Amino acid sequence: MQSQAQIDQLLRQKSDAKEIPGVVAMAASGQDIIYQGAFGKRDLAKDDDMTLDSVFWIASMTKAITAAGAMQLVEQGKLSLDEPVGRLLPDLASPQVLEGFDANGEPKLRPAKTAITLRHLMTHTAGYCYNMWNSDIGTYLEKTGLPPITSCKNDALKTPIASDPGTRWEYGTNIDFVGKAVEAASGQRLDAYLRDHLFAPLGMGDTSFKITDSQRQRLVGMHARGADGTLASIPFELEQEPEFHMGGGGLYSTAADYIRFCQMILNKGRGNGNQVLKADTVALMGQNHIGDLNVTKMISATPMYSNDVDLYPDMVKKWGLSFLINTARTPEGRSPGSLAWAGLANTYYWIDPSRDLAGVILMQLLPFADAKCLEAFTGFERGVYAGLDAARGQHAA
Repeated sequence: MQSQAQIDQLLRQKSDAKEIPGVVAMAASGQDIIYQGAFGKRDLAKDDDMTLDSVFWIASMTKAITAAGAMQLVEQGKLSLDEPVGRLLPDLASPQVLEGFDANGEPKLRPAKTAITLRHLMTHTAGYCYNMWNSDIGTYLEKTGLPPITSCKNDALKTPIASDPGTRWEYGTNIDFVGKAVEAASGQRLDAYLRDHLFAPLGMGDTSFKITDSQRQRLVGMHARGADGTLASIPFELEQEPEFHMGGGGLYSTAADYIRFCQMILNKGRGNGNQVLKADTVALMGQNHIGDLNVTKMISATPMYSNDVDLYPDMVKKWGLSFLINTARTPEGRSPGSLAWAGLANTYYWIDPSRDLAGVILMQLLPFADAKCLEAFTGFERGVYAGLDAARGQHAA
């Protein structure tokens, strides 16, 4: 398949040129893997070649999985999308809105006008933000001495919200609270719940919060891009004995495992012979749940962790439970109404139900939304659609 060779060539060239450290990419229909490739090194400081079973920190690609776990509990009536979630999580019962800082630099807080719901949390409209894109929250952390979210300490969740629930979309720590809601409703810790109800049924044996000995042999190193563009290996590992499992970003996984999750969405809740979500639930998760609100540009407040993030700047973008939804066809060929998101260390996925197609591309470097990584992602995605169109053209002929 011509496009397969083109994708290989692009990803190999970018890896060989050290534009990206190493990459694994996979694309699939609901039934079959239609592309897979691994290029470059697992760690630029070592000799190990990247392999298809390499293990990556998938960061915010964790969010859709946590949301899927929560939606299982919604199906069972153990969680509700629209009841105040503070009834289940007392920490969310009386949220405070941060309205800036006074003349002495002290935070100005006021009670929120509405209660926070699970739907608010899943759609990033509850008001919780990441300090990476909200400097006021960064200042608040400094003032109060609260740890960052990546510490996986419970104190990291004790931040105020930046706007009243339901009034704006702003990306943040919301899904970590969804993970807490899963724990409260199920009586299991999040790692055990997801293992029993999603990973085991779907055959995702390489996805976990804690890196196993087998995974450690295949673990991909983290890299940072210097001011001159060169890549260097850096130490990075999430807390392996966390106070709470970060439902918004704590998982390690492989491309093969994550594509299984994407295929489950394509197959309306079914994967590996198991129905883990109802078809109606999967359809619901893929709908716009933010109404007239739009997904907006994320302006970086911490350049070492993220660049500005503005995907498809000319397109209206919506949010489901919990996916980015593009409302028009993308330049790469992704259909309107497709689902997607990404992880901080430049991991990306998309799910296109109307074309029965999903793709995953994993790299490990900071900052997020790296230009070279995005080139690799768009080239990969474009190649996958070109191959699909060519194949369907042949069938039609």
